[in-house]
Amino acid sequence: MKLTLQVNGRDTSIDLQASAPAARFQIDGSPPREALIEIAGPGVYSVLLDGRSYDAFVEETPAGLIVSLDGFRFEIQVKDPRRWTRAAAGRAGEGVQTLTSPMPGKVVRLLASPGDTVEAGQGILVVEAMKMQNELKAARAGTVLTIAAREGATVAAGEPLATVG
Repeated sequence: MKLTLQVNGRDTSIDLQASAPAARFQIDGSPPREALIEIAGPGVYSVLLDGRSYDAFVEETPAGLIVSLDGFRFEIQVKDPRRWTRAAAGRAGEGVQTLTSPMPGKVVRLLASPGDTVEAGQGILVVEAMKMQNELKAARAGTVLTIAAREGATVAAGEPLATVG
């Protein structure tokens, strides 16, 4: 699973190939690494990485996670596409509305074209994921400005598909 992290304000990508206790991952396209991870207590993890043992202290905050590791403090925000809400996918807002894919899938139908006038709640396009169809709708009345997706195209979670102004 590929995630985008913001670590102390810097964007980083991580590809989790296997989860704990025998984790395997790649950071920013570097060679794959492995770590053994055990839960030592609430918010405390014992990590064996590259032959060294670490205690990681993890605190959840409204803004994300704070991880203390080997005397260093890391503020981490996880941008997990599986946790995106419909609001984040473009169902609400003022100004130009950007409709994004709520999950990886395939565009199966375009319901509007650039220049079309749409009403609030009117469908713009349909994305199919795991045999379920998700109709992306305009949050308010406006004009379709762009349609970046094409029928049959495979899309990633969070990928911009259309804009309504």
